[in-house]
Amino acid sequence: MSKLINVGFGNFVNAEKIIAVVTSDSAPSKRLIQNAKADGSSIDATHGRKAKSAIIMENNSIVISALLPDTIMERLQA
Repeated sequence: MSKLINVGFGNFVNAEKIIAVVTSDSAPSKRLIQNAKADGSSIDATHGRKAKSAIIMENNSIVISALLPDTIMERLQA
């Protein structure tokens, strides 16, 4: 069975499909998020809050989360 990780506000992703967890503050990350939104390959899990991390998945989709990357990594390691 797949391990699911809570990425905030009751939203979960499959931990086995995560490629990277990056902060959303840098210019390249912001461009990546904007391109994913334009392509329709982004999933917004922020519930209207500020995006703090972007989770890059195997299928080239991006999950945008309001949690810090450190918090998501702690949940992955638990």
